[in-house]
Amino acid sequence: MVVQNELSDDEIDRVFHALAQATRRDIVRRTLAGEQSVSALAAEYDMSFAAVQKHVAVLEAAQLIVKRAEGRERLVRADPVMIARARALLARYEDLWRARIDRLDALLAEPDPGPSTGTKDPHKGE
Repeated sequence: MVVQNELSDDEIDRVFHALAQATRRDIVRRTLAGEQSVSALAAEYDMSFAAVQKHVAVLEAAQLIVKRAEGRERLVRADPVMIARARALLARYEDLWRARIDRLDALLAEPDPGPSTGTKDPHKGE
């Protein structure tokens, strides 16, 4: 089995769009703890069942959760593989910024050479 690590731009957009909303982040958190029915999830929120279904659909489109049918129920569980891929992307961004900060720290730590010696100031008339 080949696991793709790099996310496409479209996948990145879908993942971050999905995670930009608090209810969807909470659904991911709840379904990481264990598989839940959409009905059980809907009971936890002060919104309609249809609204929760829409949140689940956004998360499913981003591949952050997997939905399956069991009889009349739709069960939802988080997809740890996609979550790990998103985490790896964020880690790459963090590495990039840490490298930039390290370079800036090194530049600021360089000793100040001060005024150069051996050159005359043309304004002093020497």
